[in-house]
Amino acid sequence: MSLAGIDKYELLSDLAKRRGFFWPSFEIYGGVSGYLDLGPLGAKMKRRIEDRWLQLFVYQHGFATISSPVITPERVFIASGHVEHFKDLMVTCKDCRRHFKADHAITEAMPGRTDIATEAMSPAEIDSFISENTIRCPECGGPLSQAEYFSTMFRTNIGPYGDVTGYARPEAAQGMFVDFKRVFEASREKLPLGIAQIGTVMRNEISPRQGPIRLREFTIMELEFFFDPEEPRCNYMNRVSDVELPLLLMKSREQGHSNVTRLTAHEAAGTGLVKNEWSAYFMALSVKFAKSLGIPLEKQRFEEKLSTERSHYSAQTFDHQIWLDRWGWVEIAGHAYRTDFDLSAHIKGSGVDLSVFKPYATPVEKQVTVVIPNESVLGPTLREKSRVVLDALKSANPEDLKRAFKETGYLEIQGFRVLPSHVRFEDRTIRETGRRVVPHVIEPSYGAERIVYSTLEYAYNRVKDRVVLKVPPDLAPMQMMVFPLMAKDDLPGIASRVADFLIGSGFDVEYDDAGTIGRRYARADEIGVPISITIDYNTQKNETVTLRDRDSWQQVRIKWRDIPVLVLDFLKGAKAFSELGEPVRVDYE
Repeated sequence: MSLAGIDKYELLSDLAKRRGFFWPSFEIYGGVSGYLDLGPLGAKMKRRIEDRWLQLFVYQHGFATISSPVITPERVFIASGHVEHFKDLMVTCKDCRRHFKADHAITEAMPGRTDIATEAMSPAEIDSFISENTIRCPECGGPLSQAEYFSTMFRTNIGPYGDVTGYARPEAAQGMFVDFKRVFEASREKLPLGIAQIGTVMRNEISPRQGPIRLREFTIMELEFFFDPEEPRCNYMNRVSDVELPLLLMKSREQGHSNVTRLTAHEAAGTGLVKNEWSAYFMALSVKFAKSLGIPLEKQRFEEKLSTERSHYSAQTFDHQIWLDRWGWVEIAGHAYRTDFDLSAHIKGSGVDLSVFKPYATPVEKQVTVVIPNESVLGPTLREKSRVVLDALKSANPEDLKRAFKETGYLEIQGFRVLPSHVRFEDRTIRETGRRVVPHVIEPSYGAERIVYSTLEYAYNRVKDRVVLKVPPDLAPMQMMVFPLMAKDDLPGIASRVADFLIGSGFDVEYDDAGTIGRRYARADEIGVPISITIDYNTQKNETVTLRDRDSWQQVRIKWRDIPVLVLDFLKGAKAFSELGEPVRVDYE
């Protein structure tokens, strides 16, 4: 049955509420936009997607995973630049009083335009653009107010007296940057190093009106990959060199085009269109990840962000976008080349050296200038801060220190002003056995909830008069259902024992004896169960059962004790359904 012209979001929303995938949060109190609850099936499916992401991006490379707090002290986000930069321009309808992100109000009024650099506009420029193009409220058509900045980080106080300001993290990345030194040491000081984290983040979105796509609280799947910028070659590139990357390049966007350039990952990195081999590698993995969710390559693209759209920490960003029925091109991941911005910012903000030591094959001699703190003067003055400030001075770049003395007369570390009289500079000949490096960072970052929705949308099908949710078998929240053919002659008892056996073997299984066998098959299809198991009178004779395939409706017969090994191979894609047993024809469907 064709779904052309039908809004899949409406169909899916109804299915999701009825069957337990997702629904609006706080429903009994009228709900709050930007929040979503995952039901029993949605939560299981999300966990399977997270596990697949971990396997593809983290475990197969031997990368590390950590968990860090959601609430973060303000000092961290001051250093990272988020307090200054993590804000959006907002406009308000003068009639209905609803608030909108200024760029969303503009893009909704002018769909298809890729050359409008709203991120680079000042509030006055936004006001002029809205006025010149007669842009009105997207909801009621009323006039819009002047644009103003709105911080999209949730602010809070830490502790009962509110003496420490904190923020709910808008990304998991800063926890990984702050913990980099610890993880590097625990990983036997190996570089390159990947650190991943899956956890809750919060963004106080101005007008989240896209259901599961734009949320104020969601789960982020984020990897920070640290490497030596002088050794940028990716040693895994041969695994993905032929993977096609559909690129909507910055140059095309600036010219007002939406033409996609199709290159292999190897070509994209080799031509410099993707600045770093590791970026191209993770983008290729992202293509494979999306395909494994059931999203074909022709429904994917990577949009290169304009220089004015990029986050303050990024030298190059590609948004991995997929086509969704209601919203068009939607970002499911961001791939940012963060250079050494974050580690350098935290070195400066904390006074702690986050560089790493890379040994030379053969030691070399160099003439260098070193900073020698006057500890007899600084020690009594600094007291409890003495060790932090002295360590920072010893690792400081002498030229940076001289420049600070020349420009301001001091260098501030941990709130203490270091004066020229506190240090001296000395030229020395040293024998270097290696060099210190501030690693550069590549970041792939994914929103889990919108990926759950996207997977469901691409899985949604109608066959005859039924909804069939063709979720990839290994991502299905319920892996098997067990049905007695009839509710008599001990068939329910045998079915219960088979279900218990499969649950004990580690599968997600549900028993169902309500209604006709056809209705039970239809319920299983609607929630995406890959295999339905029917206990019939042959089961009593020879312990065989029928397995029914969700996608083809074909059936095979096997011994029920053989199910765990065979079905596990099927879920992994190692066996086709027809290879699981002897084909059978049945009189019920």
